[in-house]
Amino acid sequence: MKIQINARNGTHAYAVGSDDRLLYGGLCHGIGLPYECASGTCGTCKAKLVSGEIIDHWPDAPGRKYLKQEGEFLLCQCSAMGDLEIEVARPVNGVPAALPAAMPGRIIRTEKLTHDVMSIWIELPRDIQFEAGQFALVRVPGIDGYRGWSMVNYAPTTNVLEFVIKKKPGGAVSDWLFAAERAGTAVDVFGPIGHATFSADTEHDILCIAGGSGIAGMMSILTRAARDGYFDAHDGDVYFGVRTMRDAFFLDAFCRLREQCGVRLRVTVVFSDETATPAFIDDYPLLAFDHGFVHEAAARGMAGRLQNIRAYLAGPPPAVDASVRLLLQARVSPANIRYDKFS
Repeated sequence: MKIQINARNGTHAYAVGSDDRLLYGGLCHGIGLPYECASGTCGTCKAKLVSGEIIDHWPDAPGRKYLKQEGEFLLCQCSAMGDLEIEVARPVNGVPAALPAAMPGRIIRTEKLTHDVMSIWIELPRDIQFEAGQFALVRVPGIDGYRGWSMVNYAPTTNVLEFVIKKKPGGAVSDWLFAAERAGTAVDVFGPIGHATFSADTEHDILCIAGGSGIAGMMSILTRAARDGYFDAHDGDVYFGVRTMRDAFFLDAFCRLREQCGVRLRVTVVFSDETATPAFIDDYPLLAFDHGFVHEAAARGMAGRLQNIRAYLAGPPPAVDASVRLLLQARVSPANIRYDKFS
């Protein structure tokens, strides 16, 4: 089936199968259709149907609240019943990184990091390439829809992807993961995708502000930066927010990164609901600690140092939105503020 996309910067066409989501099919063909979460939440991939018929696979997707006009739909949740003509309100460019693809995967390991945070590792049938900061979409058996999870690891090529999952009240997939041991389970994977990418050729210092499991993509970025010696010539500041000391994870990994990268990489762990105890602070002498909301801690710590930075943001939408406002008020260029909305 032929899909014609009418965008601000011209017309684009590609072919899809009957079961292909329209967004995923376009990305696989190197057509940079608009998206952020790619899983039905954010509404960024909305489009307008000009002609043809579609099937909506998730009529109750949260992102549908952003559909205001007749004929609008979410590219990430719909497939074609025949040839289509579609309008999108944004320019459509090429896919900047490796082309994504759909493939089977298998959960090979899980590990609880806290009472409600888990690491999982998924093995793919072949090596893939991805940029630090990208994510993949994962679908588990018996539950409709894909979930977007940022890769924690980074390697030039790999067939194993590591993710961090937080247990959410009423979250079907997180409830499924935490209910039993899932190693050996077959899953569906689509990726890599995502715009919040890092490469060592940027001349900016980097700032990472993350809440909870949003730290996942930041770990991939920091791993690549450390591997490439980025902090030999640039500064890096990380602000990682969780509620309490009980909720903190990856602190040992942060310490190893600081040992590897030296004083130009700084990591501050921010607790919103309590203050770190002296004993806890003594356990992690290479890290700094603060109290309050993570974006407020970043504002204090980065006062006078927000020039020439590239910022990466992740976590609950209120924290991301507050961080965006902070950076825009400091006159950081929107082009240097990068995030993908998963909530």
